[in-house]
Parts: sequence; structure tokens; C-alpha cells
Amino acid sequence: MFMNPQKLKRILYLSAFLCLTTPAHAEWVNRVTDGIMGTRIMVELWADDKEKAEQAIDAVLEEMRHIDDSMSTYKPTSEVSQVNAKAADGPMRISKELFDLLTTAEEYSVLSEGAFDITYASVGYMYDFRKHIHPNETQINKALPAVNFRHVLLEPKNQTVQFSQKGVRIDLGGIAKGYSVDRGIDVLKSRGFTRAYVSAGGDSRIIGDRFGRQWMVGIRDPRKGEGKVITEIPLSDAAMSTSGDYERFFEEGGVRYHHIMDPHTGHSASKVLSATIIGPYATRTDGLSKTAFVLGPEKAMEIYNRLDDIDAIIVKLDGTVIYSRGIEPAKGIAPAK
Repeated sequence: MFMNPQKLKRILYLSAFLCLTTPAHAEWVNRVTDGIMGTRIMVELWADDKEKAEQAIDAVLEEMRHIDDSMSTYKPTSEVSQVNAKAADGPMRISKELFDLLTTAEEYSVLSEGAFDITYASVGYMYDFRKHIHPNETQINKALPAVNFRHVLLEPKNQTVQFSQKGVRIDLGGIAKGYSVDRGIDVLKSRGFTRAYVSAGGDSRIIGDRFGRQWMVGIRDPRKGEGKVITEIPLSDAAMSTSGDYERFFEEGGVRYHHIMDPHTGHSASKVLSATIIGPYATRTDGLSKTAFVLGPEKAMEIYNRLDDIDAIIVKLDGTVIYSRGIEPAKGIAPAK
């Protein structure tokens, strides 16, 4: 049962303090790896056999590499890239894994009232945040009709996907990292590990606790440097995702261009500074963490409060922090000092 919000981005305080009653030969084994899915991967687990722990971490990273190879739009050989190249020409049979994730993405599009939309890539592919490139209004207006999750036609019987018109592109960047975290946890559970933490960028999931203590999670202040937090939250057996306009961005002419797109406009969504979602699975928290950027804090919080398994912390444009009903400060959230 998860107790409270938040993102563990790089500020999850993962150094685990061990109780005196734990076996002397057991230890926390961890590894940090850069480059998979374009982000930093962190894995930490409690093990009484370090060799088996290292093998398990290898298996987690291998699973994440598989997901990256399958779903990256930067790799022309990936299954998603092949879908983007061919699905407008007719029904295309795809793997069960991708079909199931596309089905999940559609569910979150409906749940978020269109705020989450993997077809944002029909415009989003024209942005390059590293090179400070963005499309002009003419380019956006020409591509925008292709942005609508309903253009992605899924047929369960034959396990096919088809785009309803030319120009449609998909990008699973808003959900694939959370999915990879869940798959990493599945790998560890299948090998018998019961206390572990896996993260991919801003998406994380914890199983177990720290021998009677919860993990303490810090939520980054979106307008201060890394390591500066706005609040700290105790968590166990929970997933969390934080999205912020500080992750991939550049500024030009007083405008901040960042990677979270408003599918209705083709521009960066800028109605909040950050949003953190807590829930049972990282796929779910990842898919719902962009909603506030598009719909605004009040409308998004209405959606979050309707979901029994979800809690949220949103930092508004003025720096005000608001909480969903299940995780108000009076229930144990510690303000940052």
C-alpha cells in the first residue's frame, strides 16, 4: 500500500539504513547506468548473495535495452519506427508487447481527456531540444490535424495497428520509461527479490521497505538546482513519476520550449511547473504525470482525485504546491527544510 507522493528522480534518498537484526552477510547492491532510453537507470536491491544480485541487475538492464531497441523513435530499426513508417498504409501486425502498451496508452488518453496522446509526435518530431530547434506556426498548423490518439486504430483479434491518415506519428516516450521500470521490477520479483528500487529518469518503483522503515523520497524544486527539494515523502511498495519543464528544454525569446507537448496546440504545455504522481505501477504514474501540464492544476487534480489508486503533488506556476486528497501534508508529508 503506497503512502505518499513522489518522484524519486535523482533525489530519492536511496542509501538504505539497515536494522541491527538483518543478516550480517546480506547487503544492499546497487548500480547506476547511463545511456539506456536516453536516461539514467538506477537499480538497488537487498541480497544475501552479491553475485546473484549482480546477475539480476544485468537482467534488468538487458530488459530495458530490449524495450529501448523496440520502442525508441531514434532507432530506425525499432518496432515503433517501423510502425511510423508503415501503419498509414494499412493494418500492420505488431508484437503483443507493443500492442498491449498501445492499448494502455489509449486508456490513459481517454482517462486524461486527451491530455496524454502518443500522436503528439506528429508535431513533436520537429523539435530538437539539444540543438534548440522548434517548428514555426505554419509547420505546426500543417501537422496538427495528425495529432489525435483516435487516429491509432487497434484491432485485437489480429493484433494490428493502423493509422487513419497520413502524417501520423507516435512516440511512447511519455509511458515507455515507466513501463521499463515495471518490467525491471518483474525481473527482480521473478528472481525472488523482495526489497528493491528501480528508476529510469523520473520514473521509479519500490518494492518492500527498509526493514520497518519506509524509503524517503524527495521532490525536486522545479526552479532550483538538482538536489533542492520542496518536500519529502515516506514510501514503500509504490511507483512514482515526476514530470517537469526543466528536464529537456531551451529558452528563446523569453519562451521555454520543453518536451511535454500540448496535443491540442503543438506547443510545449506550460500550465504547471511540475507534477508528481504516486500509484501502484510506474506505467500508470508515468502515463498520468503529464496531464496537469496540459489541463492545468485544478482540472488535473479533479481527475487524480477520482482515481482511488492515484495521488498527486503539483507545483503551480506561482510555486504553490497542491496535493490530492489522499496525501495532504497533515497526513505525513514533510516540508523541505
